[in-house]
Amino acid sequence: MKSAIAALAILAPSASAFQIGKASSSKTSLEAASMNGWVPDANKFAYGLPGSLDPVPDFDPLNFAETADLNLMKQYREAELQHGRVAMLAVIGFLVTEEPIEFHPLFQAGNKDIGPAIRHLDEVRAVAPVFFEILAVVIGALELNRALIGWTAPTGENKPALNADYFPGDVGFDPLGLRPSDPAEFLELHTKELQNGRLAMLGAAGIVAQELVNGKEIFVNLGFAEDRFDPSTLPIQF
Repeated sequence: MKSAIAALAILAPSASAFQIGKASSSKTSLEAASMNGWVPDANKFAYGLPGSLDPVPDFDPLNFAETADLNLMKQYREAELQHGRVAMLAVIGFLVTEEPIEFHPLFQAGNKDIGPAIRHLDEVRAVAPVFFEILAVVIGALELNRALIGWTAPTGENKPALNADYFPGDVGFDPLGLRPSDPAEFLELHTKELQNGRLAMLGAAGIVAQELVNGKEIFVNLGFAEDRFDPSTLPIQF
């Protein structure tokens, strides 16, 4: 009888450890599922977040990723994604609203060339004065929605932080149903979005710089479109 009790005493911690391990494994699986298959790993670059590609897989010349904890690393990725998405829209806006396409929903571009996109905001204020107020409300609503989905509620002592189960940039917006159900495919698509966003940020910066230099539209600079722009017609002169 005593030997049986002793055996149970020895096996009890092992059984308890097994249950704890099972619960821990189950929790990890739930976190992985809620974060699209990504499980943070402190031993990997940027905690294993997608976006690291050859030929420079761990590109971080200023060591932002090396010195960041998990919450800060997720905030870095959130910011990179948001800026990349805005930049992709900006590049499309530059190319579509300038010569030779000149499609602009606010202007009759066929009657008047309003020039490089860096000057379009001057025309917007002159033609539709309330546009910027409406734009501010729309952006505010989008940012509030993102904050409610991804961020913890602010308190007096705690610093702003992303929710533990929130995957950076994933606010559930998918009107065309392009989001893959397979986690591996999702992470691959996420990497493609990151790479296109990074390229777009460089492209948008280059377009702005070029148009500031000589005031000409991009396709005009490349010789693909006629220069019909007359700067004297702008409502604001520099």
